[in-house]
Amino acid sequence: MSAYTDSIRLSVAPMMDWTDRHCRVFHRLLAPQARLYTEMVHAQAVLFGDRERLLGYDAREQPLALQLGGSDAAHLAEACRIAEQYGYAEINLNVGCPSDRVQAGRFGACLMKEPAVVAECIAAMQQAVRVPVTVKCRLGVDEQEDYGAFLQFVDTVAAAGCGEFVVHARKAWLSGLSPKENREIPPLRYDWVFRLKQERPDLRIVLNGGLSEVDACLQALPNVDGVMIGRAAYQDPYRLHRMHAAIFGTAMQDREQLLLAMQDYVTVQCASGVALKHISKCLLGLFHGQPGGRLFRQVLSQEAPLPGAGWPVIAKALAATRFREAP
Repeated sequence: MSAYTDSIRLSVAPMMDWTDRHCRVFHRLLAPQARLYTEMVHAQAVLFGDRERLLGYDAREQPLALQLGGSDAAHLAEACRIAEQYGYAEINLNVGCPSDRVQAGRFGACLMKEPAVVAECIAAMQQAVRVPVTVKCRLGVDEQEDYGAFLQFVDTVAAAGCGEFVVHARKAWLSGLSPKENREIPPLRYDWVFRLKQERPDLRIVLNGGLSEVDACLQALPNVDGVMIGRAAYQDPYRLHRMHAAIFGTAMQDREQLLLAMQDYVTVQCASGVALKHISKCLLGLFHGQPGGRLFRQVLSQEAPLPGAGWPVIAKALAATRFREAP
C-alpha cells in the first residue's frame, strides 16, 4: 500500500478561509501521514486567475489534494491538467457545499440533483490526468430522503470512473438554512455511509460529519476506509495530533514541541513579506482548554497584526502559556 493510499484513513476537510497553505503546513506537523485538502478553488479561477496564489503550496504539505468547484466538464478537465503539473496527488470535485453563492454558480451540493452532469465532469477530469479524481458529496438535498436515490447517484458517478467518495453524512437544504446550519441541523446518518461501503466494497469511502472525538473516529473506521474531520482540527489543533497518533500508531509530541517546529517556516515566510497574522490564525487554538491558553490567544490576536511582527510574537505567546490565568 502506498503512503498516499494509506493516508485515506485520516484527512482534514477542505474549509474555505481556513485550510490555506499556512494552516496546511501546521497540520502536516500535527499529522504527518494524514491527507490534507486545499480550500475549494473554482475551475475558472484556475484557468484565468493567479495560479501561484491559488495553487501554490509548500512541498512539506504533501500528500496534498486540490478541491475544485464547477460544473463545466471542459473547464474542470483543463483545471485538472494544470493542477497535475503543480504536483497535486489527488483532485476532488465539490458536490457538497450548500451556500447560495455556490448554488448560483451551479456547483456544490445542488449537483446532487444532477448525477449525469457530475458523471460527465468526472469522466472528463479522469481522462485529463493520471492522479485520482474523487468526489465529496452529501447524502442528498432538500426533500431527498431515499437511500436508493443516494446509491444511484454514487453508482452513476462511479461508472464514470470515480473510485473514491468522501461523504458528509447529512443531506443539505439548498434554501432556508445557512452553510453553518447545514453542518449542524440535518441529522447525521452514518448508517447510510456504512451501508454504502458494505454494498459497494470496491469503492473507497470516507466518512465526514460530526467526527470531533478520537473515539468516534476509531469506532467508525472498521466500517469505512477513512474518516475526515473538519473544524475540530482547526479550533483545537492538538486534537488532530491525538487522532493521528491513535489511527496511525505514531508517537505524540507536546504542544510546545509542535509549535517550535513552525519556527523556521514562520521566519522564512515573514522575511518574504507574509504578514504574521496570516500564519498565526491557525495556531490560535493549539492550547485550547489548557492553562494559559487564553493568554496565548490574546498575545497572538493583539500582536500578530502589528507591522513587523514575526516569530518573537509567537515565542512571547508561548511563554504566556507557562503562567496560569487568574480565576
